[in-house]
Amino acid sequence: MFRRTFWFTTGVAAGVWATTKVNRKLNQLTPESLAAQAADRAVLAGRRIKVFALDVRDGMADREAALKDALGLSAPPPDDRKRLPAQRGRSELTRTTPYKLHKAGNEDH
Repeated sequence: MFRRTFWFTTGVAAGVWATTKVNRKLNQLTPESLAAQAADRAVLAGRRIKVFALDVRDGMADREAALKDALGLSAPPPDDRKRLPAQRGRSELTRTTPYKLHKAGNEDH
């Protein structure tokens, strides 16, 4: 009698466990669940790419600084260099230009 009860209980427990496992797997395979999993993985991949890009940028800056030090380019430029003149504004261009600037529009007068 105890053997039958033991095996019956074991069979019921195995059946409940298997049913629960199958239902969880089926819920994971619904379209909504698959879309959520894909979105989560895409966000994770984006974060990994961002971290990689930041690491590459830091490595490039370190390497550039090392190369500048090795070539002696890290010193500030001397102040006796000639400077470029300041950029003229649009109002200066219209005053010094002998012709009128055409407005954008119809060219077929």
